[in-house]
Amino acid sequence: MDKGAFDRRDVVNLMVAAGAIGLPGTRTFSPNAAHAAGAVAYDPNGRFDLSVSEVEIRRNSAGRVLMARIYQPQGPGPFPTVLDLHGGAWNGKDRFAEEPMDRALASSGLLVVAVDLTLAPEAPYPACVQDANYSVRWLKANGARWNGNVSKIGIYGSSSGGHVAELLAMRPRDPRYNSLPLAVAPDLDATVGYIATRSPISNTFARYENAVGRHNEGMVKNNKVFFSPWETIHEANPQEILDREEKIALVPFLIMQGALDDNMLPEVQEKFVKSYRAAGGACDYHLFENSVHEWVAEPSPQTDKAREVVKEFIAQQLRT
Repeated sequence: MDKGAFDRRDVVNLMVAAGAIGLPGTRTFSPNAAHAAGAVAYDPNGRFDLSVSEVEIRRNSAGRVLMARIYQPQGPGPFPTVLDLHGGAWNGKDRFAEEPMDRALASSGLLVVAVDLTLAPEAPYPACVQDANYSVRWLKANGARWNGNVSKIGIYGSSSGGHVAELLAMRPRDPRYNSLPLAVAPDLDATVGYIATRSPISNTFARYENAVGRHNEGMVKNNKVFFSPWETIHEANPQEILDREEKIALVPFLIMQGALDDNMLPEVQEKFVKSYRAAGGACDYHLFENSVHEWVAEPSPQTDKAREVVKEFIAQQLRT
């Protein structure tokens, strides 16, 4: 579907009113302590009609307005809330990238909010992580507007969006990531309850080396544009963060990996999973046979399975 077109079943409500931009209107601590509200009701087998709307979040340093696309279940709620961070090798894509997954999750009874992230040609690392951090706080402050329960926000991240999600979850109070002020709620933090990912870039340098070895010049360039200065490819490498034994938040992770992925290699992903578990973190790992890096982009039994795996993982997290 063209990203500018809305499904006829949607109730489209473009919310770009005045004041919407910026809406005034490893081992140690567990972020779940911030979610004292207890279990949140969610049935992964639920079926809900959706209302889809859009709202401006903020204008980035390049002057582009970053938008949020809101998939709101129609029912009494309030609904558990999930923030979607798109992929695109840090250099492309937008809030529409995971629309099929977003619709599937929201239709089961989750408020899903997909946001634009700053792209590397606009500003390199850590700009997109700052966007994600701001989006968590913004959603905590505003999620009730769309009947969301924000007591335990989760993240869904794909590919480079999974990398951003891992950094966000592991370093929720990093002053670099937390540098964009939210005027209406200056005391909110960006802690999250869990992250679910598809093909996350859990080892940035290994992925770069793989691109070099495969003579993938486009991917090599994407890395060099995003990691500027170049040494940030190591500073922002989730695998190396664990190897350095940094003090991090241990958020439950879900990692879904394609067995035929030649972009983020399964053996590299599996090493990260083992390292995260060794650090004391919970990490569910699912290898999808006969699946490439972006297998969920096409209808298939494995795509259906991925959606069910994500929903069940979220249900498990909300029961605790």
